[in-house]
Amino acid sequence: MEANVAEAAEAERTQVKVDLGARSYDIKIGRGLLDAAGSEIAAVLPGARLAVIVDETVAKLHQPAFSESLKAAGLEHTVLTVPSGESSKCFREFERLCDEVLAARLERGDGIVALGGGVVGDLTGFVASAVRRGMTFIQVPTTLLAQVDSSVGGKTGINARHGKNLIGAFHQPALVLADTAILDTLPIRDFRAGYAEVAKYGLLGDEPFFCWLEANWKAVFAGGPERDEAVARSCQAKADVVAADELEAGRRALLNLGHTFGHALEAAVSYETERVVHGEGVSIGMMLAHEFSQRLQLIGEATVARVEKHLTDVGLPVTLKDVPGQLPPAETFMDIIAQDKKVSRGALTFILTRGVGEAFVEKGVDPALVSDFLKEKLET
Repeated sequence: MEANVAEAAEAERTQVKVDLGARSYDIKIGRGLLDAAGSEIAAVLPGARLAVIVDETVAKLHQPAFSESLKAAGLEHTVLTVPSGESSKCFREFERLCDEVLAARLERGDGIVALGGGVVGDLTGFVASAVRRGMTFIQVPTTLLAQVDSSVGGKTGINARHGKNLIGAFHQPALVLADTAILDTLPIRDFRAGYAEVAKYGLLGDEPFFCWLEANWKAVFAGGPERDEAVARSCQAKADVVAADELEAGRRALLNLGHTFGHALEAAVSYETERVVHGEGVSIGMMLAHEFSQRLQLIGEATVARVEKHLTDVGLPVTLKDVPGQLPPAETFMDIIAQDKKVSRGALTFILTRGVGEAFVEKGVDPALVSDFLKEKLET
């Protein structure tokens, strides 16, 4: 009976390939993957020893079951815990983890596993990129945001006082295991925040997917096949972009729709997650990107209203005024935006849009226009 249940669960899983030639890897999606993680990882790294990096919250919820799965597959492992929250994406934790991986005497052919959300994935990937000049990296994302976005594509890193994700490396995982059943334990605020990244894929290049989300978002939140489909379609969208532009020389920048404004907002509140978490910043940032596109006469009011309706329907914030507490002036935002990774020779680059599913990269945006726009949004 147990074998039949396991076979049925496996049959319901979806697999998305990130095609990078010799460095290609699979994203496996479905309910119950955490219990099968040991065998899945052993197939990629037979006989390897592992360091599992996990935050304190996820450690209590999922690490025991994950460790049991690794033991059942004969994989020795060391568990390294970090504090929960954005503050862990820092030099202090990076240095400590590098030292502990070395102290565990893991070799270059061993592996480092990220078990957690985007913070753990970004931090762990950066550690894996650096220790012994690069170790095998495996992602086991436990939040919706990590499953559909940060676990895929090889962007790793930590934050700096000058802004978010400014220090890091491209280091692709060898495997991503997205157990959608884990999302049942996710607080609703975190699920909503992750959904912002799901909506992003429709808004940047796939209007039919955005239409599907408008019709099915309640089922996505409830779980079941619609949730798995939303995760799979999001991962496929990102996999296609990453395969075409792994190092963000061009098209991959589209994945930053809403992120220039959103990252600036996160930095402006000093990454205080009680005020704004990443997905909420992305939601507000996407609205600002659409409103700025309207200001430039690229889209009309109806498009802006459609985007706003969907984001507010799911409970996401859409304006700077939705962020609790005092925000700094526009000049502070502009200083942060000037450090954005897409800035080229001092010229600002934004992801703008000509309609739902029609995002594009605009280089050389006039800073004065952005500053005036932000001043207005901060005052209204």
